[in-house]
Amino acid sequence: MSVYIIAQLKFTRRELYDRYQAHFFDVFRKFKGRLLVADERPQVLEGPFERDKVVVLEFTDQAAAMEFQESPEYAEIAVDRKAGADAVVLMVRGQKDESLDKIRAIDAWALTQAPH
Repeated sequence: MSVYIIAQLKFTRRELYDRYQAHFFDVFRKFKGRLLVADERPQVLEGPFERDKVVVLEFTDQAAAMEFQESPEYAEIAVDRKAGADAVVLMVRGQKDESLDKIRAIDAWALTQAPH
C-alpha cells in the first residue's frame, strides 16, 4: 500500500530553504519515491492555514518512506530545511486497492438508485 509524506512549510529563512531545495532531487532520486505536489500557492478551501508551501511525496510502502526520511543523505540536507522553514511533516497511508474497489461499487450502486 502506498504511503505519502506530506509537508506543510512556513519559510523563516528562504535562502537556507532554497539551498536545501537545490540538493533535494540529488538525494530523493536515490529512493523509491515520486514527488506528487510542491505548491507554493496552495488554495485554502477551509480553515486557517498560515503556511507557504505544501509538498506531497509518494512511496511504495512505509519502509521505503522511512528509508528516505531516516537516510544520512537526507539528514545532511534537512539541516537547511529545518533552519529555513517551520514544518509540519506527516506520513499517511493510502487506501488499499480492495477498499477503493468497495468505494467504487458503492458509488456505482448509488448512481442506479438516484431518481431520474
